[in-house]
Amino acid sequence: MTRIKKLPALLLLIVATSTIVAAQTRTQAQTEWQRMFDMGLKYGTALELYAALKSAAHGGLQSPPFARLPDWSGLWTASGGGSFFGLGPTGVSPKLTPAAAAALNKGKELDANGISYDENLSECGPPGFPRWLVIPFLREFIVRPEQTWLSSETVNNVRRIYTDGRNHPPVEDRFPLYYGDSIGFWDDQKLVIHTNQLMKRSMGRNEPEQSEQMETVEIWEKTDARTIEAKVWIYDPALYVEPWYLTRRYTQVANTDKSVRMNYWHCGENPNNDVYKTPDGSTQFREFTFSPKDKR
Repeated sequence: MTRIKKLPALLLLIVATSTIVAAQTRTQAQTEWQRMFDMGLKYGTALELYAALKSAAHGGLQSPPFARLPDWSGLWTASGGGSFFGLGPTGVSPKLTPAAAAALNKGKELDANGISYDENLSECGPPGFPRWLVIPFLREFIVRPEQTWLSSETVNNVRRIYTDGRNHPPVEDRFPLYYGDSIGFWDDQKLVIHTNQLMKRSMGRNEPEQSEQMETVEIWEKTDARTIEAKVWIYDPALYVEPWYLTRRYTQVANTDKSVRMNYWHCGENPNNDVYKTPDGSTQFREFTFSPKDKR
């Protein structure tokens, strides 16, 4: 009987300990997020932040030997993190320009009425960057000394991060690109990236548009055996009054028998994905075709 009486007390102790550990972990995550957010506020441009990170890394590593590079092999999938317009872990909201705030409110109204059209994804176009960070498709990260490829299954999207010491193209040679132009360096096992030359386009369904002034800084790091985390600062004076910071996580897909592969995914390959924009601004399919099996 004594052992039975002690059991509830033991369970309460385990629950209490778990609650305390969870609270401490949450507090640590909030503290770290606030520190990174505040770091972004210290710099007027993404390039200034990038330069500061490079200086802190004593110039960083360019074209490091393979032995110095992290192992990011395997397939990965998005597993959460912050958003472009939601609250940060400490309750901080992104400060939007009046135009961006109005666009976000309009988008919420459209969502509430079931109206959604996206000239990028509805028409099978690439999501672009930074939207690429949040799409749910499979990813593969190819790490080499001179450049790293961050790819996703959607129409074989590839971000090339040049780490061979080159700079961005001269101003007179720049033009907007879906994924911009990215250069970077290695700070030990962390890949630090600066991206510019981004194209004006929607940040998401019924969300505001980013401008061609947008520039970003990212720090990619493998935080445990199955998790890669990206710390991201976004600077866009047409969208944000002050730079916004978020994190995104990617989890390795279990694939011990190597049966899962990256494929070229394009929604146009399915005739049922042929869509058009309706007069009310929503998405509609032109026609559906079904196999005999589907009609049962």
